Amino acid sequence: MLAKGNSIGIGIIGSGFARATQIPGFRACEGARVVAIASARRERAEAVAREFEIPFVGRDWREVIEHADVDLVSIVTPPSTHLEMTLHALARGKAVLCEKPLAMDASETGEMLRASGAAGTLALVDHELRFLEGRRRAHAMLRAGEIGRVRHAAVVYRADSRADAGRAWDWWSDAARGGGALGAIGSHVVDGLRWMLGAEVARVFCQLSTHIASRPGDDDNSATRPVTSDDAANLLLNLNGGELTVASGATANVSMSFVEAGEPLHRLEIFGERGALRVEGDGALWRAELGAGAWQRVETARGELAQGMRDTGWSRGFTHFAQEIVRALREGRTTIEDAATFDEGHRTQLVLDAARRSHASGSWATPAGA
Repeated sequence: MLAKGNSIGIGIIGSGFARATQIPGFRACEGARVVAIASARRERAEAVAREFEIPFVGRDWREVIEHADVDLVSIVTPPSTHLEMTLHALARGKAVLCEKPLAMDASETGEMLRASGAAGTLALVDHELRFLEGRRRAHAMLRAGEIGRVRHAAVVYRADSRADAGRAWDWWSDAARGGGALGAIGSHVVDGLRWMLGAEVARVFCQLSTHIASRPGDDDNSATRPVTSDDAANLLLNLNGGELTVASGATANVSMSFVEAGEPLHRLEIFGERGALRVEGDGALWRAELGAGAWQRVETARGELAQGMRDTGWSRGFTHFAQEIVRALREGRTTIEDAATFDEGHRTQLVLDAARRSHASGSWATPAGA
Protein backbone atom coordinates (compact mmCIF):
# COMPACT_ATOMS: atom_id res chain seq x y z
CA MET A 1 0.00 0.00 0.00
CA LEU A 2 1.07 3.59 -0.61
CA ALA A 3 2.67 5.32 2.35
CA LYS A 4 0.59 8.31 3.42
CA GLY A 5 1.86 11.60 1.98
CA ASN A 6 4.05 10.14 -0.77
CA SER A 7 3.91 11.25 -4.41
CA ILE A 8 1.34 9.28 -6.39
CA GLY A 9 2.58 7.33 -9.40
CA ILE A 10 -0.07 6.94 -12.10
CA GLY A 11 -0.12 4.32 -14.85
CA ILE A 12 -2.28 4.95 -17.90
CA ILE A 13 -3.69 2.23 -20.15
CA GLY A 14 -4.96 3.82 -23.34
CA SER A 15 -3.89 6.69 -25.59
CA GLY A 16 -7.09 8.32 -26.89
CA PHE A 17 -9.29 9.97 -24.26
CA ALA A 18 -6.38 9.43 -21.87
CA ARG A 19 -4.16 11.69 -23.96
CA ALA A 20 -6.81 14.40 -24.35
CA THR A 21 -8.12 14.47 -20.78
CA GLN A 22 -6.70 12.14 -18.16
CA ILE A 23 -2.99 12.73 -18.63
CA PRO A 24 -3.32 16.56 -18.63
CA GLY A 25 -5.66 16.30 -15.64
CA PHE A 26 -3.29 14.18 -13.55
CA ARG A 27 -0.24 16.23 -14.59
CA ALA A 28 -1.94 19.31 -13.13
CA CYS A 29 -2.24 17.64 -9.70
CA GLU A 30 0.25 18.51 -7.00
CA GLY A 31 1.91 15.39 -5.62
CA ALA A 32 1.25 13.18 -8.65
CA ARG A 33 3.19 12.07 -11.71
CA VAL A 34 2.30 9.94 -14.70
CA VAL A 35 5.03 7.29 -14.72
CA ALA A 36 3.89 4.64 -17.22
CA ILE A 37 1.65 4.16 -20.25
CA ALA A 38 0.60 1.36 -22.59
CA SER A 39 -1.76 1.16 -25.54
CA ALA A 40 -3.05 -1.47 -27.95
CA ARG A 41 -0.84 0.24 -30.53
CA ARG A 42 2.61 0.72 -29.05
CA GLU A 43 3.51 3.50 -31.49
CA ARG A 44 0.66 5.59 -30.11
CA ALA A 45 1.80 5.02 -26.53
CA GLU A 46 5.35 5.98 -27.51
CA ALA A 47 4.13 9.19 -29.15
CA VAL A 48 2.09 10.18 -26.09
CA ALA A 49 5.02 9.31 -23.81
CA ARG A 50 7.30 11.64 -25.81
CA GLU A 51 4.69 14.41 -25.75
CA PHE A 52 4.18 14.26 -21.99
CA GLU A 53 7.63 12.99 -20.93
CA ILE A 54 6.28 9.75 -19.48
CA PRO A 55 9.33 7.66 -18.58
CA PHE A 56 8.03 4.12 -19.18
CA VAL A 57 6.14 2.63 -22.14
CA GLY A 58 4.89 -0.89 -21.50
CA ARG A 59 4.98 -3.61 -24.11
CA ASP A 60 1.48 -4.43 -22.88
CA TRP A 61 -0.94 -3.27 -20.19
CA ARG A 62 0.32 -5.81 -17.65
CA GLU A 63 3.68 -4.07 -17.53
CA VAL A 64 1.97 -0.82 -16.55
CA ILE A 65 0.00 -2.46 -13.75
CA GLU A 66 3.05 -4.32 -12.43
CA HIS A 67 5.38 -1.30 -12.60
CA ALA A 68 6.79 -0.70 -9.12
CA ASP A 69 6.15 3.07 -9.22
CA VAL A 70 2.48 2.79 -10.22
CA ASP A 71 0.03 3.37 -7.35
CA LEU A 72 -3.08 4.16 -9.41
CA VAL A 73 -4.02 2.39 -12.66
CA SER A 74 -6.26 4.43 -14.95
CA ILE A 75 -8.02 2.13 -17.44
CA VAL A 76 -9.04 4.14 -20.50
CA THR A 77 -9.77 1.36 -22.98
CA PRO A 78 -12.82 -0.27 -24.63
CA PRO A 79 -15.31 -1.80 -22.14
CA SER A 80 -14.55 -5.36 -23.27
CA THR A 81 -11.09 -5.04 -21.68
CA HIS A 82 -12.12 -3.57 -18.33
CA LEU A 83 -12.78 -6.78 -16.42
CA GLU A 84 -9.41 -8.44 -17.02
CA MET A 85 -7.39 -5.28 -16.48
CA THR A 86 -9.25 -4.30 -13.32
CA LEU A 87 -8.97 -7.73 -11.72
CA HIS A 88 -5.24 -7.82 -12.54
CA ALA A 89 -4.70 -4.40 -10.94
CA LEU A 90 -6.77 -5.11 -7.82
CA ALA A 91 -5.01 -8.44 -7.25
CA ARG A 92 -1.75 -6.50 -7.08
CA GLY A 93 -3.05 -3.96 -4.59
CA LYS A 94 -3.27 -1.08 -7.03
CA ALA A 95 -5.93 1.61 -6.85
CA VAL A 96 -8.11 1.71 -9.97
CA LEU A 97 -9.92 4.36 -11.96
CA CYS A 98 -11.95 2.63 -14.67
CA GLU A 99 -13.64 4.31 -17.62
CA LYS A 100 -17.37 3.99 -18.03
CA PRO A 101 -19.32 1.84 -18.61
CA LEU A 102 -17.64 -0.24 -15.92
CA ALA A 103 -17.78 -3.43 -18.03
CA MET A 104 -19.80 -5.32 -20.63
CA ASP A 105 -22.63 -6.57 -18.42
CA ALA A 106 -23.66 -7.00 -14.79
CA SER A 107 -22.00 -10.40 -14.43
CA GLU A 108 -18.66 -8.68 -15.11
CA THR A 109 -19.35 -5.61 -12.96
CA GLY A 110 -20.46 -7.89 -10.12
CA GLU A 111 -17.13 -9.72 -10.29
CA MET A 112 -15.26 -6.41 -10.30
CA LEU A 113 -17.30 -5.20 -7.32
CA ARG A 114 -16.48 -8.30 -5.30
CA ALA A 115 -12.79 -8.02 -6.18
CA SER A 116 -12.65 -4.35 -5.17
CA GLY A 117 -14.23 -5.18 -1.80
CA ALA A 118 -11.65 -7.89 -1.18
CA ALA A 119 -8.75 -5.64 -2.26
CA GLY A 120 -9.75 -2.74 0.01
CA THR A 121 -8.21 -0.14 -2.32
CA LEU A 122 -9.63 2.95 -4.00
CA ALA A 123 -11.75 1.71 -6.92
CA LEU A 124 -13.79 4.27 -8.86
CA VAL A 125 -15.66 4.74 -12.14
CA ASP A 126 -14.78 7.80 -14.23
CA HIS A 127 -18.04 9.70 -13.97
CA GLU A 128 -16.34 13.10 -13.94
CA LEU A 129 -19.53 15.08 -14.64
CA ARG A 130 -20.44 14.64 -10.97
CA PHE A 131 -17.67 17.14 -10.21
CA LEU A 132 -19.02 20.00 -12.29
CA GLU A 133 -19.99 22.79 -9.90
CA GLY A 134 -23.39 23.28 -11.56
CA ARG A 135 -24.28 19.62 -11.05
CA ARG A 136 -23.07 19.66 -7.47
CA ARG A 137 -25.14 22.78 -6.77
CA ALA A 138 -28.25 21.21 -8.33
CA HIS A 139 -27.61 18.06 -6.28
CA ALA A 140 -27.69 20.16 -3.09
CA MET A 141 -30.74 22.19 -4.16
CA LEU A 142 -32.75 19.02 -4.76
CA ARG A 143 -31.89 17.72 -1.30
CA ALA A 144 -32.91 21.06 0.19
CA GLY A 145 -36.33 20.63 -1.45
CA GLU A 146 -36.01 23.83 -3.48
CA ILE A 147 -38.21 22.59 -6.37
CA GLY A 148 -40.30 20.25 -4.25
CA ARG A 149 -41.15 16.71 -5.23
CA VAL A 150 -39.58 15.73 -8.54
CA ARG A 151 -42.10 14.76 -11.21
CA HIS A 152 -39.99 14.26 -14.32
CA ALA A 153 -36.48 14.52 -15.76
CA ALA A 154 -35.37 14.87 -19.38
CA VAL A 155 -31.95 14.33 -20.88
CA VAL A 156 -30.85 15.22 -24.41
CA TYR A 157 -27.46 14.42 -25.89
CA ARG A 158 -27.00 15.43 -29.52
CA ALA A 159 -23.84 15.34 -31.64
CA ASP A 160 -22.86 14.52 -35.22
CA SER A 161 -19.41 13.06 -34.48
CA ARG A 162 -20.40 9.76 -36.14
CA ALA A 163 -22.84 11.11 -38.73
CA ASP A 164 -20.35 10.89 -41.61
CA ALA A 165 -20.82 7.47 -43.19
CA GLY A 166 -17.25 7.73 -44.50
CA ARG A 167 -15.79 7.68 -41.01
CA ALA A 168 -13.72 4.52 -40.61
CA TRP A 169 -14.92 1.50 -38.65
CA ASP A 170 -13.36 1.28 -35.19
CA TRP A 171 -14.01 -0.47 -31.87
CA TRP A 172 -16.89 1.94 -31.19
CA SER A 173 -18.67 0.32 -34.16
CA ASP A 174 -18.48 -3.11 -32.51
CA ALA A 175 -21.07 -4.15 -29.91
CA ALA A 176 -18.84 -7.07 -28.90
CA ARG A 177 -16.21 -4.61 -27.69
CA GLY A 178 -18.71 -2.36 -25.90
CA GLY A 179 -19.18 0.30 -28.56
CA GLY A 180 -22.34 2.34 -28.96
CA ALA A 181 -24.31 5.30 -27.67
CA LEU A 182 -26.01 3.45 -24.82
CA GLY A 183 -22.73 2.55 -23.16
CA ALA A 184 -20.82 5.71 -24.03
CA ILE A 185 -23.42 8.28 -22.97
CA GLY A 186 -26.19 6.14 -21.47
CA SER A 187 -23.86 5.12 -18.65
CA HIS A 188 -23.30 8.81 -17.82
CA VAL A 189 -27.02 9.53 -18.07
CA VAL A 190 -28.13 6.68 -15.80
CA ASP A 191 -25.39 7.48 -13.29
CA GLY A 192 -26.30 11.16 -13.40
CA LEU A 193 -29.99 10.51 -12.78
CA ARG A 194 -29.31 8.04 -9.97
CA TRP A 195 -26.84 10.38 -8.26
CA MET A 196 -28.66 13.66 -8.86
CA LEU A 197 -32.13 12.40 -7.91
CA GLY A 198 -31.12 9.87 -5.26
CA ALA A 199 -33.41 7.36 -6.98
CA GLU A 200 -33.20 3.95 -8.61
CA VAL A 201 -34.58 2.94 -12.00
CA ALA A 202 -37.60 0.70 -11.49
CA ARG A 203 -38.44 0.08 -15.17
CA VAL A 204 -36.96 0.98 -18.55
CA PHE A 205 -38.19 0.98 -22.13
CA CYS A 206 -35.46 1.34 -24.74
CA GLN A 207 -35.09 1.67 -28.49
CA LEU A 208 -31.58 1.36 -29.96
CA SER A 209 -30.87 2.49 -33.52
CA THR A 210 -28.03 1.92 -35.95
CA HIS A 211 -28.50 4.55 -38.65
CA ILE A 212 -25.18 3.87 -40.37
CA ALA A 213 -25.07 0.12 -40.89
CA SER A 214 -21.56 -0.19 -42.35
CA ARG A 215 -18.33 1.78 -42.46
CA PRO A 216 -15.06 1.68 -44.37
CA GLY A 217 -12.69 -0.87 -42.86
CA ASP A 218 -10.26 0.49 -40.28
CA ASP A 219 -7.25 -1.06 -42.05
CA ASP A 220 -8.45 -1.10 -45.67
CA ASN A 221 -10.75 1.75 -46.66
CA SER A 222 -11.72 -0.03 -49.88
CA ALA A 223 -13.71 -2.59 -47.88
CA THR A 224 -16.65 -2.06 -45.57
CA ARG A 225 -17.43 -3.64 -42.25
CA PRO A 226 -20.87 -3.99 -40.61
CA VAL A 227 -21.66 -1.76 -37.65
CA THR A 228 -23.17 -3.78 -34.81
CA SER A 229 -23.42 -1.04 -32.18
CA ASP A 230 -26.06 1.65 -31.75
CA ASP A 231 -25.41 5.25 -32.79
CA ALA A 232 -28.63 6.51 -31.15
CA ALA A 233 -30.69 5.44 -28.15
CA ASN A 234 -34.02 6.56 -26.70
CA LEU A 235 -35.19 5.55 -23.22
CA LEU A 236 -38.23 5.94 -20.99
CA LEU A 237 -37.61 5.41 -17.27
CA ASN A 238 -39.72 4.96 -14.16
CA LEU A 239 -37.87 5.94 -10.96
CA ASN A 240 -38.45 4.59 -7.50
CA GLY A 241 -36.87 4.20 -4.08
CA GLY A 242 -33.29 5.30 -3.46
CA GLU A 243 -32.04 7.65 -0.78
CA LEU A 244 -34.05 10.72 -1.82
CA THR A 245 -37.75 9.89 -1.55
CA VAL A 246 -38.70 13.24 -3.12
CA ALA A 247 -37.90 11.66 -6.52
CA SER A 248 -39.75 8.40 -5.93
CA GLY A 249 -42.41 7.83 -8.58
CA ALA A 250 -40.84 10.26 -11.03
CA THR A 251 -40.46 9.55 -14.74
CA ALA A 252 -37.68 10.38 -17.19
CA ASN A 253 -37.06 10.38 -20.90
CA VAL A 254 -33.64 10.25 -22.54
CA SER A 255 -32.63 10.97 -26.14
CA MET A 256 -29.03 10.30 -27.21
CA SER A 257 -27.58 10.49 -30.70
CA PHE A 258 -24.16 10.72 -32.33
CA VAL A 259 -25.64 11.24 -35.81
CA GLU A 260 -27.70 14.44 -35.44
CA ALA A 261 -26.43 17.61 -37.12
CA GLY A 262 -26.74 21.11 -35.70
CA GLU A 263 -25.48 22.63 -32.50
CA PRO A 264 -24.20 19.95 -30.11
CA LEU A 265 -26.36 19.65 -27.01
CA HIS A 266 -26.02 17.95 -23.66
CA ARG A 267 -28.76 18.97 -21.23
CA LEU A 268 -30.34 17.60 -18.05
CA GLU A 269 -33.68 19.08 -16.94
CA ILE A 270 -35.46 18.22 -13.70
CA PHE A 271 -39.07 19.28 -13.17
CA GLY A 272 -40.57 19.50 -9.68
CA GLU A 273 -43.86 20.56 -8.16
CA ARG A 274 -42.52 24.08 -7.40
CA GLY A 275 -40.14 24.68 -10.31
CA ALA A 276 -37.35 23.20 -12.38
CA LEU A 277 -33.57 22.96 -12.72
CA ARG A 278 -31.51 22.70 -15.90
CA VAL A 279 -27.84 21.80 -16.18
CA GLU A 280 -26.01 22.25 -19.47
CA GLY A 281 -23.11 20.15 -20.67
CA ASP A 282 -20.57 22.75 -19.58
CA GLY A 283 -22.03 22.78 -16.07
CA ALA A 284 -24.08 25.98 -16.43
CA LEU A 285 -27.06 25.86 -14.05
CA TRP A 286 -30.50 27.40 -14.63
CA ARG A 287 -33.63 27.56 -12.49
CA ALA A 288 -37.28 28.17 -13.37
CA GLU A 289 -39.92 29.16 -10.82
CA LEU A 290 -43.38 27.71 -11.30
CA GLY A 291 -45.47 30.14 -13.35
CA ALA A 292 -42.55 32.43 -14.25
CA GLY A 293 -42.37 31.24 -17.85
CA ALA A 294 -38.61 31.72 -18.09
CA TRP A 295 -35.28 30.31 -16.95
CA GLN A 296 -32.95 32.28 -14.69
CA ARG A 297 -29.19 31.63 -14.53
CA VAL A 298 -27.84 30.40 -11.19
CA GLU A 299 -24.31 31.69 -10.78
CA THR A 300 -21.77 28.97 -10.10
CA ALA A 301 -18.01 28.69 -10.50
CA ARG A 302 -16.87 27.14 -13.78
CA GLY A 303 -14.06 25.18 -12.14
CA GLU A 304 -10.46 24.79 -13.20
CA LEU A 305 -9.27 23.54 -16.57
CA ALA A 306 -5.95 21.72 -16.75
CA GLN A 307 -3.46 22.97 -19.33
CA GLY A 308 -3.73 21.20 -22.68
CA MET A 309 -7.41 20.23 -22.40
CA ARG A 310 -10.24 21.29 -24.67
CA ASP A 311 -12.71 23.44 -22.73
CA THR A 312 -15.61 21.02 -22.16
CA GLY A 313 -17.66 19.88 -19.20
CA TRP A 314 -15.85 16.54 -19.28
CA SER A 315 -12.49 18.33 -19.04
CA ARG A 316 -13.42 20.68 -16.22
CA GLY A 317 -15.09 17.84 -14.34
CA PHE A 318 -12.04 15.62 -14.67
CA THR A 319 -9.66 18.42 -13.65
CA HIS A 320 -11.48 18.55 -10.29
CA PHE A 321 -11.95 14.78 -10.03
CA ALA A 322 -8.24 14.11 -10.61
CA GLN A 323 -7.33 16.42 -7.75
CA GLU A 324 -9.73 14.62 -5.44
CA ILE A 325 -8.30 11.22 -6.43
CA VAL A 326 -4.71 12.26 -5.78
CA ARG A 327 -5.65 13.92 -2.48
CA ALA A 328 -7.46 10.78 -1.29
CA LEU A 329 -4.52 8.54 -2.14
CA ARG A 330 -2.01 10.86 -0.49
CA GLU A 331 -4.17 10.84 2.65
CA GLY A 332 -4.58 7.06 2.61
CA ARG A 333 -8.35 7.18 1.95
CA THR A 334 -10.26 4.66 -0.16
CA THR A 335 -13.38 6.79 -0.65
CA ILE A 336 -14.14 10.19 -2.19
CA GLU A 337 -17.34 12.11 -1.54
CA ASP A 338 -19.57 12.18 -4.65
CA ALA A 339 -17.30 9.87 -6.69
CA ALA A 340 -18.92 6.87 -8.39
CA THR A 341 -17.93 3.63 -6.69
CA PHE A 342 -17.84 0.17 -8.25
CA ASP A 343 -21.12 -0.54 -6.46
CA GLU A 344 -22.70 2.40 -8.28
CA GLY A 345 -21.11 1.32 -11.55
CA HIS A 346 -22.67 -2.10 -11.05
CA ARG A 347 -26.11 -0.60 -10.34
CA THR A 348 -25.85 1.51 -13.49
CA GLN A 349 -24.90 -1.59 -15.47
CA LEU A 350 -28.03 -3.38 -14.25
CA VAL A 351 -30.06 -0.59 -15.87
CA LEU A 352 -28.07 -0.75 -19.12
CA ASP A 353 -28.58 -4.51 -19.25
CA ALA A 354 -32.32 -4.05 -18.73
CA ALA A 355 -32.35 -1.42 -21.49
CA ARG A 356 -30.82 -3.92 -23.93
CA ARG A 357 -33.35 -6.56 -22.91
CA SER A 358 -36.13 -4.04 -23.48
CA HIS A 359 -34.87 -3.26 -26.97
CA ALA A 360 -34.62 -6.95 -27.83
CA SER A 361 -38.14 -7.73 -26.57
CA GLY A 362 -39.88 -4.51 -27.52
CA SER A 363 -41.33 -4.20 -24.02
CA TRP A 364 -40.59 -2.68 -20.64
CA ALA A 365 -37.84 -4.36 -18.60
CA THR A 366 -37.00 -4.33 -14.91
CA PRO A 367 -33.36 -4.07 -13.76
CA ALA A 368 -32.26 -7.09 -11.72
CA GLY A 369 -32.89 -6.48 -8.03
CA ALA A 370 -35.22 -3.52 -8.64
